[in-house]
Parts: sequence; structure tokens; C-alpha cells
Amino acid sequence: MITDALAGRYRGLPQSWRRAVQARSGWRSKEAVRPLGAPGHAVVPDSVVPCTPVGDVSVQEQIDRLHDMSPDLLLKDLEQAFGPLPAHWRAAADRPDRWLRGYAGALADVWAVAEPLWSRARPLLDREVVRVGVASVRGGADALLGSLAGRLVRDENGLVIEGVAAGVHELGDRSLVLVPMLAGKDALIVGLDDPETVWIAYPVPAAGRLWRTDCDDLSELVGPVRAELLRTLDRPMTMTMLAGGMNIPPSSLTFHCDRLVAARLIARERRGREVWIDRTPRAGALLELCLR
Repeated sequence: MITDALAGRYRGLPQSWRRAVQARSGWRSKEAVRPLGAPGHAVVPDSVVPCTPVGDVSVQEQIDRLHDMSPDLLLKDLEQAFGPLPAHWRAAADRPDRWLRGYAGALADVWAVAEPLWSRARPLLDREVVRVGVASVRGGADALLGSLAGRLVRDENGLVIEGVAAGVHELGDRSLVLVPMLAGKDALIVGLDDPETVWIAYPVPAAGRLWRTDCDDLSELVGPVRAELLRTLDRPMTMTMLAGGMNIPPSSLTFHCDRLVAARLIARERRGREVWIDRTPRAGALLELCLR
């Protein structure tokens, strides 16, 4: 999203979300990400990409990592990535501490826009985990890899990745990790340098429905407040947590929860003095249906 909306390297992000990211981001964020959109350059230093995605690392942890990073490490990453420094990275190399703060700010700006979308995407991500798992177990990995993104082609020699610097990279004994992401339809990020893992981040299938702003099937079915409530419940929450997140009075929240309990879309569970609420599998299926 950063690369598309702020750096000018278009990767199919819908215009409505491009405008939302641009409106949220300040001039310092836009200045920091400018090197990511330089024409003809797809390689970026390790400092730019997230930690190797072999476990759960929150966006806030990534932002904190950038704030705490030594400017010398960025300079080392630039040298390792490019050797002679290209012109579009010279400003970052001249003031690496300033660049790291600006890039961390850009991440925070974009996450403020994207976090609600990420919460809504759980049914899509869960379905993709199942799809990839079934293909792996049934021996369909080759067909799966060729279907991940338009810029990724499977042939008799391996994977051909559009936009990656020419060369041959052997997988060897390394694990291959697939990372579904929320991004424009033409986005693709590939990590080839880790000694233990090669990872490919690609747009999660059917994400286009998440970007839609002209209509909302779930709201039409259950009403806008209850649709927001179901989307907010991406994890179990107490009534207090839910009321604070949705910014509605407790009495109204109780009314809407009663209706959703009656429809078997949420379940309540008392734990001590707190009542916890979670979506039911029926609600998960409904959310997935509305995203198709």
C-alpha cells in the first residue's frame, strides 16, 4: 500500500484506498517512501521490508524496530543491496536517522487506514490457509504457485518472477513460506536472501470485495451497526472492550448483541465478572459469503 499510494509504483490498489492513504500521510512520510517508487528499481534494502514472516509479528513491533534501528545498520543494508549507491537512495544515506523515522511514520499512517480492513479480512485469510494446505497435501503445489499472482509464472525450470533482478536462486533446503497480503491486485513481494526461508507475499484471493465502498452486502443483511459489530469481533472481546471499540452506548450494544445471539451469529460466555463475546462459525461463514 505504501509503495502504490505514496511512492507512485502502481500495483492495482483501488483509487478510493489510494486517496485514503494519501490523505492520512504527511509530507515526511511521502518523502521517506519516495525511493521505493524509483523507475526501473525493484530491489530495496532489508530495512524496508518486514521481518521474515515465519511467525506473528505485529505492525507496531515493526514500527518500533525501525525507531530503534541504528542508522549504521541502514547504511550497511544499502551497501549490501546496491554496492555503489543509486541516486534515489542518497538522501536516505545522507541522513539515515531521519529516513528511519520518516519511514516508520509512513508505516504508522498506512496502518491507521488499513487496520479496519485487515480485521474484516479474517474469513478470506482463513480460507486461504485451508486452500494452500489442501494443495500442499494433495500434491498440487506446482499449480498453486502458478496461480498466486499474475507476476509469478511456473514453468519447467521453476518460478519466473516478473520485476525481480535477473538471476537464478536455488531453494535448496530452505523452507518456502507463502504470505497472503492485503494489497493491490498486481502486488508481489519476494524475500530470497534469508539462509533458512524463501517467502512470497501475494494478494489474497477475492480481496477486491474488501475494497468496495459502493455497497455492503453484510450491512444490507443485518444492518450497519450489527455488521460493524461482527467485523469488530475479529477476536473474543468483553462487552467493555466492544463498547469502547465501537463507540456506542452499552444499552444499544446489549440490544444488538441480543439480536445477534438470537440469530446464532455471536455467542456469550461469562468468565468471572466479565461477559466475553465471540463470533460463531455461522457468522464466519456469513462474512465469507459476503466477501465473495
